[in-house]
Amino acid sequence: MIAMKRKTTKDILAESFLELAETKRIDKIRISDITTNCGMSPPAFYNHFKDKYDLLVWIHTNRVSEVMSKIDKDGYQWKDTLLDGARYYYENRGYIINALKHTSGQDSFVGYVTKNNIEVLAKEVRRKLMTEYLPPEIYGLIKMYVYGTVHFMLDWLMEDTELTPEQVAQMWENGLPELLRKYLCDE
Repeated sequence: MIAMKRKTTKDILAESFLELAETKRIDKIRISDITTNCGMSPPAFYNHFKDKYDLLVWIHTNRVSEVMSKIDKDGYQWKDTLLDGARYYYENRGYIINALKHTSGQDSFVGYVTKNNIEVLAKEVRRKLMTEYLPPEIYGLIKMYVYGTVHFMLDWLMEDTELTPEQVAQMWENGLPELLRKYLCDE
């Protein structure tokens, strides 16, 4: 018998938020909209998230963590994470464009994505180095690479170019600095 994964309260709230974000600007979605849409109460929301932007970050972080957890399992490599990431952004571009256009300031989706991707990439490099310390030149390259890939992704989604997720993932792989390549790519 296969065990079914049960949805958590966070998962249900995230689904509700994503459903609303298909038709409503993110900056116009209220907590009561999210909870009413999934049959919960606002206190249930606040037991898990401080605000809708916290939920937005959780959705992105959760997806990135899912992808990153596959590295080194069953032949899954860095280039596979890039392809899965490009496919995720492409398949969810309506929601992501909504988040890009209708969040700003300290709640900016771009800021959250950039910060999260830097943290995830640094964690993976530290894991490969088997240390908590990252030399400044490696951390600087991680930041430079993430800034470039995130902003390229934004242009790709917002400009509706004809690049496929596979082409974008290949470009991200080709743009990886050589110093980081030895920690992330199995060559």
